[in-house]
Amino acid sequence: MFLYLSGWLSRYLIGMTYQSSSRPALSSRQISIDILSGLTVALALVPEAVAFAFVAGVAPLVGLYAAFIVGLITAVMGGRPGMISGATGALAVVMVSLVAQHGVEYLFATVVLMGILQLLAGILRWGKFIRLIPYPVMLGFVNGLAIVIGLAQLEQFRTHDASGHGAWISGELLYMTLFLIVMTMFLIWLTGRLTKLIPAPLVAIGVVTGLVLGLDLNVPRIGDLASLAGGLPSFALPMVPLTVDTLMIIFPYAVILAAIGLIESLLTLNLVGDMTNQRGGASKECIAQGTANVVTGCFGGMGGCAMIGQSMINVKSGGRTRIAGITAALFLLAFILFGSGLIEQIPIAALVGVMFMVVIGTFAWNSIRTMLKVPRSDALVVIVVTVITVLEDLAIAVVAGVIMSALVYAWNAATRIHASTRPSHTEKGALVYEIEGPLFFGSAEGFRELFHITEDPDTVIIDFANSRVVDQSALQAIDDVAAKYGAVGKRVMLRHLSRDCHTLLAKSGQLMIDSDDDPDYQIAVDYGVRMGVFGNSH
Repeated sequence: MFLYLSGWLSRYLIGMTYQSSSRPALSSRQISIDILSGLTVALALVPEAVAFAFVAGVAPLVGLYAAFIVGLITAVMGGRPGMISGATGALAVVMVSLVAQHGVEYLFATVVLMGILQLLAGILRWGKFIRLIPYPVMLGFVNGLAIVIGLAQLEQFRTHDASGHGAWISGELLYMTLFLIVMTMFLIWLTGRLTKLIPAPLVAIGVVTGLVLGLDLNVPRIGDLASLAGGLPSFALPMVPLTVDTLMIIFPYAVILAAIGLIESLLTLNLVGDMTNQRGGASKECIAQGTANVVTGCFGGMGGCAMIGQSMINVKSGGRTRIAGITAALFLLAFILFGSGLIEQIPIAALVGVMFMVVIGTFAWNSIRTMLKVPRSDALVVIVVTVITVLEDLAIAVVAGVIMSALVYAWNAATRIHASTRPSHTEKGALVYEIEGPLFFGSAEGFRELFHITEDPDTVIIDFANSRVVDQSALQAIDDVAAKYGAVGKRVMLRHLSRDCHTLLAKSGQLMIDSDDDPDYQIAVDYGVRMGVFGNSH
């Protein structure tokens, strides 16, 4: 009955999307694959949500409720069918200090504010700026996340006593755990080559669980982490004082969590899009993530964002529509309400094996080889983003990678500015400087050094046909050069500049030479409007 209801709900919700697009109608086979893929994802979500709840210092059900609510809302509203969202470690490590200092109610209030900020980002369409993240940063993100997922599984090789002290497992237990992990990985590999009708991870989990239960093997199971039994999440506004002091406490955390959540979600959106040949939806994903976090904060959840590991499980298992994400969330709720006793019997080793296969499939192994061929600056960006993702967090890694890439680009563009000289064909005795390369803040000083003011003739023509004026620094550099020529009584003429540059040039605008082949770009005008240099008239 549950399978039937979840499948019907998923078909109804996704039907509208398919009716308004060029995609073919859903087949019964694809629906079955998506439902089974959702079940696989739900099984993999359980230990992750519980573990991240422990990291954040909250009860396991807080993590499970977040995984259910965030997963369901983003599956229905999100910008990319096939993506899976839930409670994540990247957010949990930021939450832990807030919970420790102020309590869980402040966490719920922070999650609500985090969602509001993400909604604002979606409404303002800031999601489109994800396209500014260079490919080397994406490679570093993928590789770093793969390593983080792998390292997170090592915690399952530790046992903890009542006082919280941990020790690595050893002896027969270690060998049995390793055997079950390797067996799970082998079954995933084998099943994926034999059939596509059933997700390979689901087959592997079922076989390994049956083996453990049939032989009554004494290995850690999901129930050893925490009890999954619970009821429906109940609505309750965060119990915090509505004061400026409260806002001062939660706002910095909310900004950081919103940024990390959006960056991880949008990068995962791009990654899933590359695997499923889909584009767009960045701003839509921001709105979905924001809505999900506002709701989960009001229902006692710890918030969340896209999960690259579970998204990879879903896509590699054949999940291609919103059905998979919806059923994953509904299965997770069913585990909490009805199936906790059964799910708690699944050996953790089986889920660790699944995640290790995710690590192998997620890591961009070809990047190791291509780093020997690409520019050293790009290779350095990949390495730096990977290392920072592992040692710090995703947001810092991506920001660092973007800054590094931008500086490399600016330096390379700045060094391309140069000029060739020739006698003028139209002005007798005049010398023409033909400028090559973009003129912007990075190349402005190099532009000034191109001219030999004292040696040049009385008339100089500066031709920008093969250049482009990009920003206010470039305009200022042109004005400075014109002023220097004017100071020694020489005449400067400017050719092939756009009309908006004419408007902005203060000292040399009157020296423009109008021509039918003048360029018509508006970057300088847009810049001037933003900076308040001049009015809105173009």
